[in-house]
Amino acid sequence: MPYLTVEKKAKIFETYGGSAKNTGSIEGQIALLTERISALSAHLQQNKKDFSTHRGLMKMVGQRKRLLTYLSKHNLQGYRQLIEKLGLRK
Repeated sequence: MPYLTVEKKAKIFETYGGSAKNTGSIEGQIALLTERISALSAHLQQNKKDFSTHRGLMKMVGQRKRLLTYLSKHNLQGYRQLIEKLGLRK
């Protein structure tokens, strides 16, 4: 069973992206990546030698970092609100 169902993805995009159909919003993409990163981090704590998953996790972290940089350059207020909601960069 996948850890991100269609309903869960729609709820993430509705909460952070404005609507469930707005899947292209930067905020929604960052929130979705954050959810996937936390799930993979929990998996890797149990399976320390799963190196291919570790590589995928590092790629997702880099993608999220690039999206956060873009958001901070184009919408600083939205960036600050998003990292506050997601609990990033404490």
